[in-house]
Amino acid sequence: MIKCVILDDELLAISYLKLLCDQIEDIGVVKAFNNPKIFLQEIENIDCDVCILDIEMPGMNGLQVAELIKDKKIIFTTAYKEYAAEAFDLDVVDYVRKPIKKERLSQAFDKIRNSFPEKKDFIEWHTNLGKTIIFTEQIAYIKTSEIDSRDKEVILNDNSNITLKNLSFKQLLELLPDKNFAQINKKEMVNVKHIKIFSSSEIILDIISSDGNPIKLIVSDVFKLQLSEKLTR
Repeated sequence: MIKCVILDDELLAISYLKLLCDQIEDIGVVKAFNNPKIFLQEIENIDCDVCILDIEMPGMNGLQVAELIKDKKIIFTTAYKEYAAEAFDLDVVDYVRKPIKKERLSQAFDKIRNSFPEKKDFIEWHTNLGKTIIFTEQIAYIKTSEIDSRDKEVILNDNSNITLKNLSFKQLLELLPDKNFAQINKKEMVNVKHIKIFSSSEIILDIISSDGNPIKLIVSDVFKLQLSEKLTR
């Protein structure tokens, strides 16, 4: 799923862009703004892959906004062709002219898909056993280490575990297959293939803990929708 945020000063334009994004496979709009200043205040705390920015806006235009964004891919939209050269000087993904057509917007998202590194069916990282290859299908869930919060404890299908050294959940999500793994709270993420029951506030996995009971994990409200979407794909 490519998660995007929209910034456009016209509410009708935002509604139209949302409609187009809904019609393109694996594209999700997580938030929309019509005020550049509010957008800049919040964007660093939003989990998204791409920002769709209108260029011509009062007060602060999209080009100025783009210069202040870090670690997000950018698609510009505008009705004015004279901004094209200036837009590409910022090394953005694409520049889409209004009125926007679904096919043209889809092409822009294809460029983003092609820019993502291909994810393998294993991860290779430094662990408590040294540098180790772990096949992702063997992972049941991952939790923050109680000894050092910078480390992550991986629980495998057979309930054995291994500790990944100095690795954040954000980095893990970039390494793991997106369709199979989801964070469920601040300290845990799960392989959705191992979820047997999903209730309003917890999940039960299909593996048994050392005390002989099925493993239960808490799902926080922040991550509930994302988890639900992955389970219903």
